[in-house]
Amino acid sequence: MTNNSTNGATGFAERLRSKRRTIGYWVVCDNPVATERIAMSGYDFVCLDAQHGLLEYRGLLAGITAIDAAGTAALVRVQANDQFWISQALDAGARGVIVPMIDTAAEAAAAVAACRFPPLGVRSNGALRAGLRIGPSPAEANAEIACVVMIETASGLRNVDEIASVPGVDAIYIGPSDLRLSLGGTSSTDPSVDAEFDEAVRTVLKAAQAAGKAVGMHCPDGVTAARRLAEGFDWVSIANDLVHLEQTVKIHLAQLSNGCD
Repeated sequence: MTNNSTNGATGFAERLRSKRRTIGYWVVCDNPVATERIAMSGYDFVCLDAQHGLLEYRGLLAGITAIDAAGTAALVRVQANDQFWISQALDAGARGVIVPMIDTAAEAAAAVAACRFPPLGVRSNGALRAGLRIGPSPAEANAEIACVVMIETASGLRNVDEIASVPGVDAIYIGPSDLRLSLGGTSSTDPSVDAEFDEAVRTVLKAAQAAGKAVGMHCPDGVTAARRLAEGFDWVSIANDLVHLEQTVKIHLAQLSNGCD
């Protein structure tokens, strides 16, 4: 994990590409002060969730600034595989984007193109903040930005070999909740599809490894994250700030109640 130096974010994309063990945290709340504290706690990256999180652009910008202040790499899970959302996150200074709902190699290639300046892609030049943190030349930015694509649908699973082989895709990331639903689960934790889910995870892991790409997965806790790393995953993200807030207040309330018995 990072040493929280001011250069902790530099080289994050290369860290993924070289498949070094990387551990991150997931943020869904628009609370930059709390996000800064999380970013200082030792994670290699903090991801701000613009897809399902409670953040609009100002929240993303404040969150990325707070993560930068901690010397940690800021990632953004963008709203969709769309050039506008990807460019907005990168222009704000994100070190990389996680692009959801990738079903085909063509969609993965579109995500890569949105992350790169010409001649490698179609990203528009004109970032007002990112140039202070990443680059400053387009070629440097191309090298320092990580493009991560998510496998979380039945179509993505069927096409994972081709998706993982797309040039410029730096890492593969499993979205376990949607993947479980796509396999017929009635909820994001439905145990009735455990066998199918475990087989799907192995399929994605094998495809990424064959393509030489880092493979990651979101995990509900540190114990699960450690297990996934032991299985061969290169990087993981853990829980989220809102879940941990709820868990902590319940623990203290239970401790208080037990002490009053």
